[in-house]
Amino acid sequence: MPYLLAVDLGIKTGLALFDGQGRLIWYRSRNFGTANRLRRAVYGLLNELPDLQYLVLEGGGTLYNLWNREARRRGLDIRQVSAEQWRTRLLKPSRQRTGTQAKRSACDLARQVIERSGTPKPTSLRHDAAEAVLIGLWAVHEIGWLTDLKWLPGNNRRDTSP
Repeated sequence: MPYLLAVDLGIKTGLALFDGQGRLIWYRSRNFGTANRLRRAVYGLLNELPDLQYLVLEGGGTLYNLWNREARRRGLDIRQVSAEQWRTRLLKPSRQRTGTQAKRSACDLARQVIERSGTPKPTSLRHDAAEAVLIGLWAVHEIGWLTDLKWLPGNNRRDTSP
């Protein structure tokens, strides 16, 4: 089965893995401490996921280049997304007026995605892991692995299933 890894880029990185049916498998947050440690870790992280097909990265710059280089070497389908792209699709405009409000809204929605997926509920959920979950949700919808987003709160969602 193919997999998709969503990454909220940073030295403190959010990660979320989804399967080919659009289901969240796991999510986590990792603090790599430095860009050099992150660079070394990317190789190992991608080695742990032999069936990985898609890598979706939010962010840019040097950290994007670290992930992109290794992903290209492996022949992965790489997508880059901005926070505005996935937030527009998943969060109501009233829930993203400020960056702080958007991060809080992302945590709330990510908890719903986690509960729906059946993965263990977090005792605490860092915003980078929450955003990785939502980046992944956006991505599995975009590539067609998940077409029904009617269950999301808010009136600006629509079911795009055939």
